[in-house]
Amino acid sequence: MYTIRRAGPEDAPTLSVLATRTFVETFGHLYPAQDLQDFLDEAYAEDRQRVILSHPDYAVWLLERDGVAVGHAAAGPCGLPHPDVQPGDGELKRLYLIKEQQSCGWGSRLLETALTWLERNGPRTLWLGVWSENFGAQRFYARYGFSKVGTYEFPVGQVRDLEFILRRPPRAA
Repeated sequence: MYTIRRAGPEDAPTLSVLATRTFVETFGHLYPAQDLQDFLDEAYAEDRQRVILSHPDYAVWLLERDGVAVGHAAAGPCGLPHPDVQPGDGELKRLYLIKEQQSCGWGSRLLETALTWLERNGPRTLWLGVWSENFGAQRFYARYGFSKVGTYEFPVGQVRDLEFILRRPPRAA
């Protein structure tokens, strides 16, 4: 049985392990081992996850199968480096599922959960960053109205990935 639930600070250990696993499964092959480990130690540390989970402006959801976390989504204020970002704009920060759970429809449900939360106070501009070579994700996000409006470099250790900045304009209420 699958469920999606909002995570809380007590879920920091679970989120740390899950975020690390899904990032490595998806992108780990792209980086030298030390660069990858340094990134994971900083980005997905348990303490950092607890801070995010405790912050009132951010939300994280866990997709669980029979009580075991198999995916997650995170959202909050937009922090992408684009000149059109305005105060109040929202951002999908992360959306990952373990490999065995991909292409089963649950990524869409997690995304829809995050988008609904981001627009809980009404329509607003939404943003996300996606790796320039992740064509499947780009097509996925395009189905939800996101289009490319810029680029930036995403650091993983000494490696700098080309990321696309995608934006979705506010939708009518």
